[in-house]
Amino acid sequence: MPTKVAINGAAGRMGQRLVALGCQDKSLELVACFEYSGHPKFGQDAGNVAGVGELGLYLVDHTDESYDAIIDFSVPEGAHAAVERAVTAKAALVMATTGLKEEHKAKIREAANVIPVVWAPSMSTTVNLTMKLCEIAAEALKDVPGGADVEILERHHRFKEDSPSGTALRFGELIANKMGITRHIHGREGRPGARPHDEIAYHAIRTGDNPGEHTIIFGLLGETMELTVRASNRDCYASGALQAAKFAAGKPPGLYNMNDVLGL
Repeated sequence: MPTKVAINGAAGRMGQRLVALGCQDKSLELVACFEYSGHPKFGQDAGNVAGVGELGLYLVDHTDESYDAIIDFSVPEGAHAAVERAVTAKAALVMATTGLKEEHKAKIREAANVIPVVWAPSMSTTVNLTMKLCEIAAEALKDVPGGADVEILERHHRFKEDSPSGTALRFGELIANKMGITRHIHGREGRPGARPHDEIAYHAIRTGDNPGEHTIIFGLLGETMELTVRASNRDCYASGALQAAKFAAGKPPGLYNMNDVLGL
């Protein structure tokens, strides 16, 4: 039987790609496309909005249909609604929205007590593989003579509202845990002085329609290693979220991440 999936924020940039790819996946059945009632496309056919033709699924703010999983790829306010919908429906939740406030994060953790939740700042397969590689590098370089400096550069489209990206922050968190780093800064200006080793610096670039790229730099004395992961379009994130929905459906309550989905 196909996994029944609902999309929260279905008229957004990522929501449209989830609809477009989800309707082509024979192992999935799209049963609901949620959007807030004030959206200019509210009530329209989600397939037409996504550019794939009529699906008979409309942008709504409620449904009587049951579903196995709901994917949220929206904004913090939308994420809050997705958590409530998932808990009410007793459905798995795939949380891909970034820029969440602590109150939103607390709600997600609370929900994981009663439903399965896949929560990750990036649903991309290669991003999560790169995170694993960064953990290996950080473990190997944490005690290197002369020290290793870590800088994270991220680039996204001009419409992205949070900065730095949730993915960049997750890279930093994983590396800091391995290397014992406690100081995180965002950019530099003026005369901050010599760079301390106990520091990870983040640099956010916003240009055009860039769907996302991250470069993690490990700078040593005499040599440098850079790991770069780059998206050419948004489908890598949508595909990962749909894969996560299939993984989470029917799982016991708890917090899962993309390492669980990918078996890393």
